[in-house]
Parts: sequence; structure tokens; C-alpha cells
Amino acid sequence: MRLAAILASCVLLAACAARPSPNATVDTLMARYDGHGPGASLLVVRDGVPLVRRGYGFADLEKRVPASPQTDYRLASVSKQFTAAAILLLAQDGKLSLDDRARKWLPELPAVADAITIKELLSHQGGLVDYEDVMPADTTVPLRDKDVLDLMAKTDRLYFAPGTSYRYSNGGYAMLALIVQKASGKTFQDFLRERIFLPLGMTGTLAYVKEGPPVPNRAYGYSEDGGHWVRTDQSTTSSVLGDGGIYSSIDDMVRWDAALYDDRLLSESSRAAAFTPHTRTDDPTVEYGYGWRITGDSVWHSGETIGFRNVIVRYPGRHLTVILLTNRNDPEPYKTALAIAHLYL
Repeated sequence: MRLAAILASCVLLAACAARPSPNATVDTLMARYDGHGPGASLLVVRDGVPLVRRGYGFADLEKRVPASPQTDYRLASVSKQFTAAAILLLAQDGKLSLDDRARKWLPELPAVADAITIKELLSHQGGLVDYEDVMPADTTVPLRDKDVLDLMAKTDRLYFAPGTSYRYSNGGYAMLALIVQKASGKTFQDFLRERIFLPLGMTGTLAYVKEGPPVPNRAYGYSEDGGHWVRTDQSTTSSVLGDGGIYSSIDDMVRWDAALYDDRLLSESSRAAAFTPHTRTDDPTVEYGYGWRITGDSVWHSGETIGFRNVIVRYPGRHLTVILLTNRNDPEPYKTALAIAHLYL
């Protein structure tokens, strides 16, 4: 080999050795979650193979339990994709139609809501008033989905005529959970467990209710206050299931992600319905399907509630997914997940 070629090879090898690996860059991006505070669990999976699977920081500060791939976080609005999937499964079963009026299943809804269909609830086009804005200010007992319906029953207005606009609606997804119960004859949590979680092997995932099974590897939520972390795990809306009451881990969520590529759970037409843009949102770069936000070549959803901030970002055409679950009120994880995804795209 000529000397010049040898020198060129040496320069190339030195440059490659000096270039940080994607995994090392991931740790840099995740540094804020590491250490002695509340933490996070991170999964990067491509073609079904985990590229990154690790925990940072602590799931329980008081007991000093480290975050791990098995840690179960309250998913908050990441739960909405499971609520949507439950509705789609019932449509596959012939138990309901997406064109059904919501009042067919929930006649307690006010007459002003008569035109709202199930598909409009799925895509946040129903126009229901936000239940958080009409719940009594002195509420101390956590609300359930049925309590949300009771609040909706007392309203006599909508934000807009159904199907004419978009407004993100937690109450709409609480109504969907109740429709799942009515159409299936099972509790929402039992339907999810029997039709989604157990068939996929998501044994640590559940829609949590106080009288039901405990969360197996539970992370507790925290918020920073004056430089100190304070446990802020539950609020008066944390017990509403349809809009955000599911707990899961990255080890279980990877099974969910895999099932979205084939017919083991949802049919091809159901998956297409979930991932089809049905409406523009209040962000010009984002459209909404059924339980999923859609941006360019990615489908994603974030979830935030008191003490938890989460996101799942999928690039179906690349078979790449990033799932970042955290038990702290800050930072917002979507940009971090995008930065991590771009290391592997």
C-alpha cells in the first residue's frame, strides 16, 4: 500500500474513533434525568431490536428506587391511543360504528351534544366543553369517567358545531371509555386488560383504579419547587381513565409498538384509520388521527399530568420508535425524543 493511502486510512480511522457513538450522545441528551432526582426510562427500537433500553434517576425518591426498563409510569395522554384502539376493536367486532352518535351509548349527554359522533370524539372534533373548566373549584374527591359524564350532562353549550373544528378534549376521551364499557359489557380496565394488554404480553400495564390491582413497578410523580423535588403524584383528575389513566413501562410499550405493524391486534383498516389525518390541529405542523398526532413521516403523542411527562414518537416507514417516560414535571420530553431519534434515522 502506498504511503499516502496508509496515511489516509489512519486519518479516517482516527476520525471515526473520535466521533461519539449515538449511544454516548443519548446519555448526554438524557443527562438532566440522571443523578439523584426523579428520572426517566428510555427506549429506542428499530426493526424490533432495542438500540437503547435504560433508566435514569429514580422512580421513587423516598425509597431510593432507581428507574429501570420495567418501571411503570402514568402515561397521561399517551393513554389515548389505547382508548382509541379499544373503540376500533369494538368496531371490528361489530359492536359499534364510528358513525354512531355518542348519545346512542350515553343518553345522559345533553341534547346540545346530539350530533356528536364517536369518530368526532376520537379526533377531538366533538366540541364538548372542557370538564376541567366546569368541575367545582372545591372538588377534593378524584373524578372518575362517570363523574365527567355527570358534569357534561349539566352543560348546555358546545365550543363549536360537531365536525366543524378541532379542540383537544380530555372529556371526549372519558366519554369514549364509557362507550367501551357500554358496548362491551365490561369495565374499561377489564376490556383493556383482556383485549390488549394480556394478548400482547403487556403484563405490567393497567388502567389503574384504586380498588383494583396495584401498579407493579410504580414510579411516583414529582415537581420541582424552590430547588427541591416534591411528590405530586395525583390530582383530582388523575383517576379519569379514558384520557390518561394507564400505567406502563418501556418494556411493555415495545410490545405495543410491535403490534402496530401487523394484524395481531388491529386490522389493517383499523390501523389506517388511527394513523390517517382526520383534522388539522391548533399547530399548523400537526394533524390528528385517532389517538395519534401526525407530523410529516412520524406519528406521536405526548402526555403530561401532575408529576409525569411522556412521549412516544414512531417513524413507521423507518421502523424506528423512541419512547421516553418520565416522573417529573420538567423538562418537556418531545424535543429530546426527536433529537434522539435523529441520531438513528
